[in-house]
Amino acid sequence: MPGEDAETHTVTLPADADALAATFPALQPSAEWWAARPADSRLVGLVVVRDDMPSVAAQREALAQFGVPIDGFRHPAPETGEGWIERLTRLFGRLGSGDVVVVADKHALGRGVDEEIRTVAELRRRGVIVKVLGHDRA
Repeated sequence: MPGEDAETHTVTLPADADALAATFPALQPSAEWWAARPADSRLVGLVVVRDDMPSVAAQREALAQFGVPIDGFRHPAPETGEGWIERLTRLFGRLGSGDVVVVADKHALGRGVDEEIRTVAELRRRGVIVKVLGHDRA
């Protein structure tokens, strides 16, 4: 029977989570994983102008710090009366599988939690990676 000769040993683990993480180099904090993206992918920044969003300048600064190229930046269009599907098609219609959409705030992805969830789900369906830089707002 496979594994009959396998030995088992008890491994004592520290009770403190920080001490446990220190024993595994892969668990050490590193910003490199966050910046990871597929080879040849495009970084595409999305800036949204709305009262519930950080300023355009603050969003651009966060995107630039992450590494999104700002050279071709165009000031975002104001909110219109179009629905979620029209906005998704207009904003993300040119994205391809493996592209990385970067937003400074999760609320850039929708006008409410339902739209945000649907937007991320649709982008994932298309093979687009989403990076949200700010998670501290409700």
